[in-house]
Amino acid sequence: MGLTREQMAQRVAAELHDGYYVNLGIGIPTLVSNYIPDDIDVMLQSENGLLGMGPFPTEDEIDADMINAGKQTVTAITGASIFSSSESFAMIRGGHVDLTVLGAFEVDVQGNIASYMIPGKLVKGMGGAMDLVAGADNIIVLMTHASKHGESKLLSECTLPLTGASCITRVLTDLALIEIKDGKFHLVERAPGVSVEEIAKLTAGELVVADNVPEMVFPST
Repeated sequence: MGLTREQMAQRVAAELHDGYYVNLGIGIPTLVSNYIPDDIDVMLQSENGLLGMGPFPTEDEIDADMINAGKQTVTAITGASIFSSSESFAMIRGGHVDLTVLGAFEVDVQGNIASYMIPGKLVKGMGGAMDLVAGADNIIVLMTHASKHGESKLLSECTLPLTGASCITRVLTDLALIEIKDGKFHLVERAPGVSVEEIAKLTAGELVVADNVPEMVFPST
């Protein structure tokens, strides 16, 4: 058991605050745009030059020229702005993004993240991830707890090339919400129906578990 991709995105959307400027990485993080609470205003920023990205379009809303950094078709909210990628990266590098949500291959107990390269496999490149982890203080990694082969992605030390060092403090997986501090993983919440033992078994790095770890509570949609 565990959270679906949509539930993972919904849980992260609960971390958004009114007035935030937010960058969503490719993969599961892009789904967060579909779950932004109705009572707050959030501006979603994309590295290719869009501020004010909306939810994914329905079939009759698709505009092939309106895409995010992952080349997925998106919508634009009222008041959105379109500009060059150089201006987009100036926003990121200048520290003007309040929250970044990224996918990852690995995260370790020191807050290191590996998200762009698996040796021997063809990858599209770094993209904007290195700039995002360097330019943002508030980062949430959104990923599955284990690989498709059942290997933990929460490690004592990353084995893949790093995207950023000591920059991650929170990870939301399909099993748990985890904070990283003092060189350890700290279990904050667990997915409904998932036991602490299941999470511990799939966490390779040191995991600190409080006496009572609550289950996640999802806001109504």
